[in-house]
Amino acid sequence: MAMENEKKERSYNNVTAAFDCLAVTNVQVFPFKEGANLGHMKGLATIVLNDQIQIRGLRVMDGENGMFVGYPNDPFYKGEDYRSICLPITRQLREHIENCVLEKYQAAVA
Repeated sequence: MAMENEKKERSYNNVTAAFDCLAVTNVQVFPFKEGANLGHMKGLATIVLNDQIQIRGLRVMDGENGMFVGYPNDPFYKGEDYRSICLPITRQLREHIENCVLEKYQAAVA
């Protein structure tokens, strides 16, 4: 019995270790041409994580503290604030996504 539990635990640890880190494997950026009504939004982006999940509708934004990536919002949410449909939970993933998208954006506008 102990041997079976050990095998299950080892198998579970291998699976979680394989999915512990998400990586951006593809980035598409669509910069906007400058216009009067665009405000702080500079473009849109689509990313693929681990060649398995695609996230569309990321916004390349120019804020008070510099460029950042905004995540898609729920268009049906009726609260006072916005509610994101998807967003990274860990700081490392957020920074990784932001770096990949902003690098691609800078290359596209240069």
